[in-house]
Amino acid sequence: MPGGRLTNEDRQHIAAGLTEALGYAEIARRLGRPTSTISREVARNGGPDGYRADHAHQATGWRARRRNPASSPELPVAVDTYGRDPEAVRGFAEDFAALMVQTGLPRMAARVLACLVTTDTGALTAAELTHQLRVSPASVSKAIGYLEKLELVRRERDPRRRRERYIIDDDTWLRTWMTSARTNAMLAETAQQGATVLDTATPAGARLDQMGKFFTQLGDDMVGGPTAAVFDDTLTVLAALVHAGMPRTPDQLATALDWPPDRVTNALHDAEQHPDITDPVALRRTEPGTYTIRARPDRLTPTQREALS
Repeated sequence: MPGGRLTNEDRQHIAAGLTEALGYAEIARRLGRPTSTISREVARNGGPDGYRADHAHQATGWRARRRNPASSPELPVAVDTYGRDPEAVRGFAEDFAALMVQTGLPRMAARVLACLVTTDTGALTAAELTHQLRVSPASVSKAIGYLEKLELVRRERDPRRRRERYIIDDDTWLRTWMTSARTNAMLAETAQQGATVLDTATPAGARLDQMGKFFTQLGDDMVGGPTAAVFDDTLTVLAALVHAGMPRTPDQLATALDWPPDRVTNALHDAEQHPDITDPVALRRTEPGTYTIRARPDRLTPTQREALS
């Protein structure tokens, strides 16, 4: 299997493969290279849509010259305390960054994140990042700002060294997960509001209704799904509306059920957020602050509804 650095001819083959819409694995197989080598090469040189063989070859030569000790003195390299192979660690960091780029993260932000993830302390200064990545301080600053907005990193002032450290916490991924769950919940609620406005019996309303159900289910899966208490309170409120036979306000329901108003409000909210719980009926707002129930429109065809009417 060929080894060593990619040649200009190799890069021409990579560009041709991308033009043919070949996957990285197939291009790597044809060149006799690891798939990770191809993915790193493409990610660091413009991505699948922007890769140009000649430009990539020139850029690689330029990066190699910047690494030359004669033109850019190296800082002392710390010995890995755990005896790991620095090249293997560096290769993994490049693979990690390439994956983050594929998920939509800007390339420099992905490289900074990869550095922090693969650093045992989970913290680096701007100078350390600049040295490791061989980029300008402005590039690091911009990438850090982007990652901060995503709540993936935070900065901390080091009083002894009078400089800032950028830190990735151990619970970063949990916080990111919960942020995604909250976003899904907001999408679900907005879609369900739209379905009510447009009417689920219409094509647009039905589309928004399906969107709401999708994001509700996705949010439930991320946080573990609705609890048994949600089921119980929601079904009790629905039973109360069935028994009433006419629209009721949350205050009227709270009085009838002898519940705190917040408990009724939460149950109504959950009924709107989790239509799968209320099936085969659906909660409906007849006017602001008033609720009733009706059969879900997707359970009966228009002909069936007309016949029953």
